[in-house]
Amino acid sequence: MTAPITPRGPVSAQLLAALSEPADRDSAAMTRALDLATEALAGEPDLLTDDDLQLTLLLSYGLSYGGVVDTDDRWEWHPTQVTMRTSIEDLFERQLRERIDLGELPAADAEAVASYLFAVTGEDSGPSLSRYLAKKATKEQAIEFVMQRSIYTLKEADPHSWAIPRLTGRAKAALVEVQADEYGGGDPDRMHYAIFAKTVRGVGLDDTYGAYIDSVPAVTLASFTMMSMFGINRRLRGAIAGHLAAFEMTSSIPNRMYGNGFRRLGFGDDVTDYFDEHVEADAVHEQIAGRDLAGGLAEEHPELLPDIVFGARACLYVDGLVGAHMIECWQAGRSSLRDREPVLA
Repeated sequence: MTAPITPRGPVSAQLLAALSEPADRDSAAMTRALDLATEALAGEPDLLTDDDLQLTLLLSYGLSYGGVVDTDDRWEWHPTQVTMRTSIEDLFERQLRERIDLGELPAADAEAVASYLFAVTGEDSGPSLSRYLAKKATKEQAIEFVMQRSIYTLKEADPHSWAIPRLTGRAKAALVEVQADEYGGGDPDRMHYAIFAKTVRGVGLDDTYGAYIDSVPAVTLASFTMMSMFGINRRLRGAIAGHLAAFEMTSSIPNRMYGNGFRRLGFGDDVTDYFDEHVEADAVHEQIAGRDLAGGLAEEHPELLPDIVFGARACLYVDGLVGAHMIECWQAGRSSLRDREPVLA
């Protein structure tokens, strides 16, 4: 069974109502959801902060991932549902491209791309969530952090895996190498989402996927839906490659700090194992993702270079917004969650 999800507005409410029915091709309920989405999008809402449309997009992608909502599997490629999803994607992608300055692009060769990405990800872009958690966070704030992270991390690696059949050659081999580690190298207990589930349980939370969807803000959903959009659309395969490279390059040192923060707060190995695993693993992954995945893809398909850079910078931009939201809330003495208080299992 999946966790219950509360609508955040008319579009997500209507989509949930439609998904409670069989996937009839002429579904009036899904047509109504599309009409409501079209009406909402006409107002050009900011999709990074729009609760209703971000939840709608997450539910739509959830039909492909599974484990998000109990429904008829035929809804995944129902033409009206897909039209609704792509209409939201169109505005989401356009708004991201309008906000993210690509700057001067590197040369389309592996070493130049890798050097560029290491430079970009090494820039100081503002307050550090990992430093805050390591030094200042309370136990309640650390638990909120786990709740926020659960939206992606209990599905860890899946958004990037959509790209495997869309790539060839060096880039494909690199992605498979990284993803094999993410999925535990054949050991189901070492799959990264399974290790994180142990962290979730260790801090007293429910490890059911979606248990905290109702609690997190739209920007947290946007971090997950953005990478899902990049991964599930073949035309954006450059963006998902760049996203993964930036994701891995900004993982190793922060995870060391996260682990130290949880140890400072008295949590044991069952909680810190996930973060400790990523300190070493992602130090290796960042080299593969930067040179062989992103760099190899740029060499094979120079026309994808702008999207590789876009995906990397989008990762840094949106994840930076998520981190800034949490720090701002905590420094002001309030919860980073929508329902104000951490909810323990």
